[in-house]
Amino acid sequence: MVLTLTRYKQWIFGTLLAFTLASNFLIYRLPAVIPAPAYSRGVVFGSLLDLAIIAPLLILAMTRKKGFTVKRFITFMVVGLVVARFIIPASYFEPFQFVPYAAIGLEGVILLAEIGLIVLLAKHMPTILREIKTGSVSGLFAFPAMVKEKVSSHPLISIIIAESLMFYYAIASWKQAPPLEESKFYLHRKTSLIAFYIMLIHAIVIETVGLHWFFHDKSVILSIVLILLNVYTVLYFIAEIQAIRLNPIELGEDKMRVSLGLGKRMEIPYKAIADIISGESANSYKLEEKGLIQFVAKDFEESKPQFVLHFNRPLQATLFMGIEKQYTSAAIRVDEPERFIRALEGKMGN
Repeated sequence: MVLTLTRYKQWIFGTLLAFTLASNFLIYRLPAVIPAPAYSRGVVFGSLLDLAIIAPLLILAMTRKKGFTVKRFITFMVVGLVVARFIIPASYFEPFQFVPYAAIGLEGVILLAEIGLIVLLAKHMPTILREIKTGSVSGLFAFPAMVKEKVSSHPLISIIIAESLMFYYAIASWKQAPPLEESKFYLHRKTSLIAFYIMLIHAIVIETVGLHWFFHDKSVILSIVLILLNVYTVLYFIAEIQAIRLNPIELGEDKMRVSLGLGKRMEIPYKAIADIISGESANSYKLEEKGLIQFVAKDFEESKPQFVLHFNRPLQATLFMGIEKQYTSAAIRVDEPERFIRALEGKMGN
């Protein structure tokens, strides 16, 4: 029902967007609709408002799951003004020639600000890496937190963080051994998750060779693009394997750090845990429940959670490419459930 309502709203916003574009296109092309260019500045100004304000708002409403940001709005506004240059005839648009260039200039200022953030990140990177090496928290959690503290939480920086972690775990983490402390609990060792990723890597390598041979004579550029995409995918899967191996659940002093690869991690303060469901109740728990995040390693057979933690307030999790989302509960499956629940209850009791 909710999904149907969402699609209905998207259809309405899409229809309004199409009507806005079509009406502004036709008004300048139907005979005797508007006066001569010298007397039509008000009409042109209205079209600019439609294409620079109304149309971007409708697009943002259609894609609201991605969130509203000033950056996205300005980007769509610039696109709208560029489109206006083609919709509005030159004779009518002449008094407003400066508008698209001003919008592009604003976008350029934003781009320079983002480049400044990248430079700031590069400046702080040595200090951040030194602090991570001397600290006790895994880099999967410490690196993003320190970058946000010292640089910014801008989406561009979040993407750079995610990509940096991917290349680190894929290339530079092979000398590390999986931690074996009493406070660490693995999620994958009794599953076929690693074997599944290795199988995917083998399939991609074979596919890469076949596609390269097939497309090389037809399109060299397409062949190279496919190779690069497949190489990136293989590196990502290797990084997933390493991130899973090197980052078990950690029961810290005041919070639990839980992750499953690069695309799912979360810090859970013990004080935020309101209730723990375990045993058969956890096995039969509805995993489709809204606000539930799963830390259950996939297996060739269906895996059921052993514990479901309910929070007394929404907690934030970091997903693929640094996307952040709030959850009210977490489903967890570990290799040593009895030892895990004893240790967790002990931490909560302290």
